[in-house]
Amino acid sequence: MGDFFQGGSIATLHNFKQLPTEELERRLLDISKTNKMALLLPSLYSELEAPALDNIVEEIKDVKYLEEIIIGLDRADKAQYTHAQKYFSRLNTDFRVLWNDGPRLRKIDSILAKEDLAPKEMGKGRNVWYCYGYFLASQRAQTIALHDCDITTYDRSMPARLLYPVANPTFGYKFTKGFYYRAAGGKLNGRVSRLLVTPLIRALKKILGPLDYLDYLDSFRYPLAGEFTMQADVVKTIRIPSDWGLEIGVLSEVYRNYSPSRLSQVDICDVYDHKHQDLSPKDVEKGLSKMSTDICKAIFRKLATEGETFSIETIRTLKATYYRMALDLVDQYHADAVMNGLALDRHQEENAIELFSQNIIRAGEIFLENPSETPFIPCWNRVTSAIPEVLDMIKEAVELDSEEFSP
Repeated sequence: MGDFFQGGSIATLHNFKQLPTEELERRLLDISKTNKMALLLPSLYSELEAPALDNIVEEIKDVKYLEEIIIGLDRADKAQYTHAQKYFSRLNTDFRVLWNDGPRLRKIDSILAKEDLAPKEMGKGRNVWYCYGYFLASQRAQTIALHDCDITTYDRSMPARLLYPVANPTFGYKFTKGFYYRAAGGKLNGRVSRLLVTPLIRALKKILGPLDYLDYLDSFRYPLAGEFTMQADVVKTIRIPSDWGLEIGVLSEVYRNYSPSRLSQVDICDVYDHKHQDLSPKDVEKGLSKMSTDICKAIFRKLATEGETFSIETIRTLKATYYRMALDLVDQYHADAVMNGLALDRHQEENAIELFSQNIIRAGEIFLENPSETPFIPCWNRVTSAIPEVLDMIKEAVELDSEEFSP
């Protein structure tokens, strides 16, 4: 993004396009002599059949600064896991594929479940959590970046820019979040961030008054970005949400554990696009409808831990305030889109706002009915305290799977 503005409570690292990717990679290679780096790719098997992941693998296969690449594979049978091993074998970096549906990792999951420590839902959060467990078990790297496998506009500069702020020891950052603008096919995207999260945070500020946590969330240019980097000690202490509140939950966790001065956000690409979720207005358990509900619940839960109290009247007031602020933002987004030659359908924008406003009420009702509900998977420090050998078990399971089913 073409500015140098610093706003909010965290550092914003821009892309002034003065440093070639090759130079950034050279610096990372030098840093890797003392600070090893890993890349985590949470993937559905179906993504191996799509062109986006094929391009990602081609872009990163010759990257030299990575110590290891960890792939979390969901929804795969034995034949598909074997195919995944062959699919990723073109990588010139050591890699491991976690077969999350395989008998060895399933057995570990059942052991954890007996202690009420296992993830309770399938999905990206569970996938990422087990991959972080393997990262800690392997002990090969001290810094790990994560990004999705459905990015259609990917190039090798993304992981370099994502890793550099945390890997560089002179910066002192423990965590960084990627950001970008969402536009593809001639239209403005990123509906949930634009039309739900931003106006919701600002509506909460208006109702609850100034709060450090809300200012912190409002500092992120793209709070729902699925790309972030953290150090190993952060991995040990954060709880990973298992629902669609993953990105907001991770931001809340690092806010709980670290000063904002140790956190940053970085511009990782000129334009970003990936697989789009349906709005799903008729099914609250799917698509952006479920995502918006889970995000609202995640924010309500965090505010409750900050000492804020909610009632149904508060939620109704929040809905009305949010609705007006979201509609006002549509005018701004429309002007921005027109100025840049992009399409923006006001009717579809307002349809989304109406759905999100309904889900604010729904999320509030769910929260008030069960305020102690938590979708967080326990942090790895707690898990290893309860079952000290668990990381060795995960490492052994992954290694045995790799040896048995490698092509």
